[in-house]
Amino acid sequence: MEICDEKILYIIRHGETEYNRMNIVQGSGMDTNLNENGLEQANKFYAFYHHLPFDKIYTSALVRTQQSVQQFIDSGISHQKLEQLNEISWGDIEGKPQTDEQKLLYLSVVKKWNDGELNEKITNGESPAEMQLRQTIALQLIMKNTLEKTVLVCMHGRAMKSFLCLLLNIPLTKMEEFFHSNLGLYLLKFDGAKFELLKRNDTEHLK
Repeated sequence: MEICDEKILYIIRHGETEYNRMNIVQGSGMDTNLNENGLEQANKFYAFYHHLPFDKIYTSALVRTQQSVQQFIDSGISHQKLEQLNEISWGDIEGKPQTDEQKLLYLSVVKKWNDGELNEKITNGESPAEMQLRQTIALQLIMKNTLEKTVLVCMHGRAMKSFLCLLLNIPLTKMEEFFHSNLGLYLLKFDGAKFELLKRNDTEHLK
């Protein structure tokens, strides 16, 4: 695969939705909009970073990611949706108010992932192994476009954890090392051989 000698990736999580505020799991099955706070977060991110010469914007196929970078898209920057960047599917617990039972199930599954059981999943959901496999396709597409030197990627919390492991060649069992906030930024530089992490969940633009 031909890849560019150098590339900068600005990877952000989408802005806040009402489900985020209410602590309801969204996953890939809930195509929710940003709430008022989420739109304000998007405004602040644009105000802080609109001067950067982004060559391309990639988002997931879910509307909350596109809404988070809509002002950049409206300014004329090329945009492409990649469903391979969608959030993990949380199956039967998506879109439902959290109960104590659901919280325990969620924590149990995440612990299994941390212990190396990466094919484990919520019923009718998706495993981390399955998610990262599709993310590999997205990464190949992003990296083969050699003229795109500075790239903005908007995706989702759990998906971002997996994607960062992929970029930095870190085992998926280390996913929990990557924290994420709504409209938090991870900045990475590719030097032709490997990625270097320059910023970790940076939220300076939201202050």
